[in-house]
Amino acid sequence: MGVFSKVHRFREAGEEANVNNVQEYGQPARSLFTTSKVISLHKNTDITDEEGNVVYHSWTKFPSLHDKTDVTDADGVKVAHIERKILTLHERHFITMADGTAFELSNEIWHIVKDVSNIEGLGWVLRGNILGLNFQLWDEHDQIIAVISQKLLSLHDKYCVDIYQPEKEKTVVAILVTLQHMMADRAASHSSSSFSSSSGSSGT
Repeated sequence: MGVFSKVHRFREAGEEANVNNVQEYGQPARSLFTTSKVISLHKNTDITDEEGNVVYHSWTKFPSLHDKTDVTDADGVKVAHIERKILTLHERHFITMADGTAFELSNEIWHIVKDVSNIEGLGWVLRGNILGLNFQLWDEHDQIIAVISQKLLSLHDKYCVDIYQPEKEKTVVAILVTLQHMMADRAASHSSSSFSSSSGSSGT
């Protein structure tokens, strides 16, 4: 399904790139895959290549009001630090790369089906489809950087990212980890709202 779906473009390592991605953007230069350890309070995530080798790892401090997360490479060298801003109407994350580059990612102008979010500080744009669990990163020249896809109905919060500009890989990985946290927070928020609504209804 992952190879041929026009909406859900996730694929497992070892499978061919999604045919729609190839038709629209060409063969990716490199693909990476994430698996989060959902039982861990620290939100540990391994990011692997096609052969299953760990290329990057993310780890979230617990407890952490600001959702403080560090991304490292396979050797433990720091790649990026991510923090969530609190006391705001719109979820916003600050990302600082190891080379000092800093930017922000927020969902303040996201919509129900079609999402468009500027990545402040880079000039990049994140476009996506919440229902399709499919997102694209575009650079300041409107050239595709990467396509990010989430596995539908997965217990392990799996993502696949096809990268078309490999020199930007580390920044893509930092955005991928941030997006993963934002989607998880959104799902948790929806679950909490649904629970509150059902509890309120049953109590009346």
